Amino acid sequence: MRTILSKTIANPSEFKKQLLLWSNPFREVVFLDSNEYHQTYSNYDCVLAVDALTSIKTDFEKAFEDLHQYQSQTKDWLFGYLSYDLKNDVEELHSNNYDGLDFPDLYFFQPKKLFLLKGNQLEIQYLNMCDDEMEEDFNEINQCSVFNVQCSEIKIEQRISKESYLDKVNKMLEHIQRGDIYEANFCMEFYAENAAIEPLEVYQKLNAISEPPFAVYFKNNNQYLASASPERYLKKQDTKVISQPIKGTAKRFDTTEADENSKKELSENPKERSENIMIVDLVRNDLSHTATKGSVVVEELCGIYSFKQVHQMISTVVSNVEHTTSPIEILRTTFPMGSMTGAPKISAMNIIENLEETKRGLYSGAVGYFTPNGDFDFNVVIRSILYNSKNQYVSFSVGSAITSLSEPEKEYEECLLKAKAMFEVLS
Repeated sequence: MRTILSKTIANPSEFKKQLLLWSNPFREVVFLDSNEYHQTYSNYDCVLAVDALTSIKTDFEKAFEDLHQYQSQTKDWLFGYLSYDLKNDVEELHSNNYDGLDFPDLYFFQPKKLFLLKGNQLEIQYLNMCDDEMEEDFNEINQCSVFNVQCSEIKIEQRISKESYLDKVNKMLEHIQRGDIYEANFCMEFYAENAAIEPLEVYQKLNAISEPPFAVYFKNNNQYLASASPERYLKKQDTKVISQPIKGTAKRFDTTEADENSKKELSENPKERSENIMIVDLVRNDLSHTATKGSVVVEELCGIYSFKQVHQMISTVVSNVEHTTSPIEILRTTFPMGSMTGAPKISAMNIIENLEETKRGLYSGAVGYFTPNGDFDFNVVIRSILYNSKNQYVSFSVGSAITSLSEPEKEYEECLLKAKAMFEVLS
């Protein structure tokens, strides 16, 4: 049971910074920030969960079964992640590539302390065992001083050389020409070894550069994620399920005219539209596994949305489910998300595994939460920096969708465009 306390916040943007700073000493932290980005489907502007009472940590084997048991027995707020490699639990697949990060495949925790901010209204929910700390903690948060971001420079290396990248994209195009796949998301890793960074500073700087709607600061002891994700993977609200895949990227420009032209070109680009529409079809199929008959609908096709770094093409696909449908089953039958795999999904994942050189892990997985009544909201882990402070290993990956219309050089340029913010933060 939780004790609930409501507060009115005079300066929400300043309070968010103080809340994040206050949270960092805890062993377990999930901080979610919408950065006031206008969204149709948004419950909170900011959420913080800290201090685990219970948790689940496991590899991919029977991961969704274990999560179902944990979620259905706990029936409380749960925060954590699904790594990309849970694909091996869903299908007969494997992950044999190099992994310098060594994160568990799945991790969730039940927080003792929870903060939910919407506008200037803050709801604090503490488990009864620690509810006598609510006022004291709130006062502490308000006294936190926001510090300036100063990151040490580290040497970033590229796992796949440009020459090798172009060769691998050409191999993927051969698979497309043979009819093995229509589209696949091919990713490459940038990394630094023996790297000492301050993850909270990295997150603050990355978030300031991008201000995305699905930003995350995650900490589990020595494992960290700083994510500037613009993409929602999946949300369940009562009986409605919402998926918002991103496919299609264009540069931002300094002048209004050039920026508007870039948006227009993206909206009319046949290659980008075909990428998006193929993934929309895949998402429709995924949602149909749990949807009530005839309820899968494309609410928006190929909408153009602007972020600080790039323009993106986003579609919204929704469905309805029965009240009795397990939230874990909805996730299991749609995971991994189509925007990070390809079509057909299983064939694409096999080809991706053979051509990529790094285990994806949490990259292109999902971070989010379950509510006590079984609703959930998860992002797609992209535009993100991962760090294991014990191994002193820093990693970020970027990718693009390869279709029959892809030009390897342009795909490489798109990857570098997506990597720009991470480079800026780390170097």
